[in-house]
Amino acid sequence: MSTPPFLTLPPCARALRVATARGGFAALRAEPTGAVHGSALLVPGFTGSKEDFIALLEPLAAEGYRVTAVDQRGQYETGGPDDPAAYTAAALGADVRALTDALLAEDGAAGDGAGRLHLLGHSLGGQVVREAVLAAAAADGAPSGTAGPLPWASLTLMSTGPGPIDPAEAERTRLLVGVLPVMTMEEIWQVMQQMEEGGGDRARRPSAEVAAFLHRRWLANVPQSLATTGSHLVAAPDRVDELAATVAAGLPALVLSGVRDYAWPVPEQTAMAARLGARRVVVEDAGHSPNAEQPAATAAALASFWD
Repeated sequence: MSTPPFLTLPPCARALRVATARGGFAALRAEPTGAVHGSALLVPGFTGSKEDFIALLEPLAAEGYRVTAVDQRGQYETGGPDDPAAYTAAALGADVRALTDALLAEDGAAGDGAGRLHLLGHSLGGQVVREAVLAAAAADGAPSGTAGPLPWASLTLMSTGPGPIDPAEAERTRLLVGVLPVMTMEEIWQVMQQMEEGGGDRARRPSAEVAAFLHRRWLANVPQSLATTGSHLVAAPDRVDELAATVAAGLPALVLSGVRDYAWPVPEQTAMAARLGARRVVVEDAGHSPNAEQPAATAAALASFWD
């Protein structure tokens, strides 16, 4: 899971709930102090939340971007039903489309020229936003003509891959999915903590405040959300060629990752970028969560691409 480096919102940001045609979504919103160049929607990954992007809010707002990071359905403060159908890739993609409509409507009401929405998905969120783009393209007929009808100015896939996660990570995810029906979330958390004891780099372990947040966030996940999205990750279809048609039709794309990644090998992500004809950025000294591990370099790369 991604670990935010801190939890205190910068002065430019606030917590809110975004109302959409598919319900409300918990979010963090950062506003530029000067001219608004565009907006961005940031979608987190498996077991993640809007706080995974907290360190990007201020630097992106300083570049003139209105940034909204959300909890997906079933995550942390958004919540959701105990229904597998709510958490399929298609359903979560439909949520992203509803969020897009709501944010563009807000930009229009603000009248500040922000009506260019950049879409970003991290990890599982990358495959969710891919689903949203493909569904919108199919509805608008974009691949056979132009991406003009699509509502997004660009697409960024961060630390995500074309299909299933790495076999070793898939085995751990299958284990989690298998115990969800028979263990409580607290029991699973305690086992996870025991497995991490004595491992890792103690210098990079979270503060007590962040550790308490991670525990609280884990307990707030809807178990059925984890079961359905976890099952997706271990058997995700490769839809890169379909997406490449939309990118070729005029949707600028960026594939961004760290130099190492436990979920999808970095060379696999590089090959995906080539298949998409997308810009490729590798953030130094970062792993699966460059947004949290190297936020300054990540924000600079995003702003450069969006500009």
